[in-house]
Amino acid sequence: MQGGTTKSIAPMRFQLKNTAIAVSTPLRRWGKLLTGVVLLFLVITSPSPALASKSFRYKQVVEEARLLAEKSFEEPHKLPEFLSELNYDQWRSIRFKSENALWREEKIPFEVQFFHPGSFYNISVIINVVESGEVKPVHFSPDLFHYGMNEFKDKLPADLGFAGFRLHYPINTGKYYDEVVVFLGASYFRAVAGKQQFGLSARGLAIDTAIESGEEFPYFSKFWLVRPQAKADTITVFALLDSRSLTGAYQFGIKPGSPTIMDVTATLFLRKTVKKLGIAPLTSMFFYGENKNIRPVDDFRSEIHDSDGLQIATAADEWVWRPLINPERLLVTSFQLNNPKGFGLFQRDLDFDHYQDLEALYHKRPSTWIIPENEWGEGRVELVQIPTDSEKNDNIVAYWVAAKSPEAGEQITYSYR
Repeated sequence: MQGGTTKSIAPMRFQLKNTAIAVSTPLRRWGKLLTGVVLLFLVITSPSPALASKSFRYKQVVEEARLLAEKSFEEPHKLPEFLSELNYDQWRSIRFKSENALWREEKIPFEVQFFHPGSFYNISVIINVVESGEVKPVHFSPDLFHYGMNEFKDKLPADLGFAGFRLHYPINTGKYYDEVVVFLGASYFRAVAGKQQFGLSARGLAIDTAIESGEEFPYFSKFWLVRPQAKADTITVFALLDSRSLTGAYQFGIKPGSPTIMDVTATLFLRKTVKKLGIAPLTSMFFYGENKNIRPVDDFRSEIHDSDGLQIATAADEWVWRPLINPERLLVTSFQLNNPKGFGLFQRDLDFDHYQDLEALYHKRPSTWIIPENEWGEGRVELVQIPTDSEKNDNIVAYWVAAKSPEAGEQITYSYR
C-alpha cells in the first residue's frame, strides 16, 4: 500500500481516524487520553526576526510566498499525456525502490521515499533538502522506481519531478522504519500514530467548499526537507502553497509517536477576496454505520467508516458531539462559537467485530484533534457531509471559518495543534 492511497481524491472529499474521548473529559486530561490520535498543530504566524539570514529558514519561504502573491497565478505544468491517463492500478504498480530512500545510509531515524507523478496525482512538485542551512535539490530519475506493468520508462522527461513523498520512522519498533506521514495530492497530508492504519486526511487549506461557485483546490508546489540530527525525534518540513486566490508558506514540525504531533506554521497572502476560507480542514469517509444509514444488501459488514463523528470543545469547556451520516443530499452544518478550544473528526468505535474487515481494518483508523494555539475569535466550525454510494470516496469535511472573510491583499495568520 502506498501511503494508504486507496481512495480517490475528488472535490469536497476527505479522511481521518482512531480514539474515544468521553464528552465530559476535562481539557487538562487531553495529554493522557489522546494516545493513538494524530494531532495536527497548524500554526500560521509571521516569521521570527531572530532567524539567521545566511542559512535557509522559514522566513525565506514566507518571502517567496509574498513575492508569488504579487504575480498572476500560473497553471501548473501538465504531465505527459501517457502519465495523466494512467488508471489507478497502473499508477500503483510504480514502486519507489526502498534502497534509494533519502538518508537510508545515514545514522538518523528518518527516511524519505518519493511518489511518481501520474493518474490522479498530475502535478509535479519540487523537493529540496536543507542541510547545514543550504538548499540542495532532490533530482528525479526513472532509476529510483520499479515500473511494474508500465513500459514507458524510456519516455520520461529528465525534469519530471515527484508527486509527493512519505516519511518513515520507527514508530512501532526500533527495528523497522514505518510509513508515518504522507504528503500527496493538492495540499493533502495524512499521518498515523502507533499501531494504526492510514485513514482520514488533513489539508493545508480549504477554499470555497460547498458553495455554488465551486471549490478551489490550492496545492503545495515546492517542499524543503530539513535533514534531522542524529537521534532526532522530530523533523521539519517547509512547503510553498499556490492557488488562484492566494499563496502560503508552511512549516511542519512533525513528531511521530502515540500520539503523532504536527506543529504547523503558515503565513497566507491573499491574491483576491475569498468567500469562504476553511482553516485546518479535515477530510474523512462515512459510508454507513449504527445510525439510520442502510447498508448495501450485498455487504456483510455492519459498519464502514473512517470517522464516526465530529467533536468540538468550546471556550466555556462545553463538549459537542455530532455523529456523522451519509446524507441523501449535500448537508452543511455550522456550529457558531468564539475562540474554540478544539475540534476534530474521530473514530470512536474501535471494536473489530463492528466492522469485520480484515483488509481495511477500520477499527485501526486514527482520529485527528485540532487545538488552536491562539484566540481565533468569532466564527464557526463547519461540517460538510456529501452523499456517497461507495467507501472509496471521501465525503466528510470539517474546518474552521472566521466570521469575517479575508480580502485581497491581506496577510492572515493562525496557529493550531
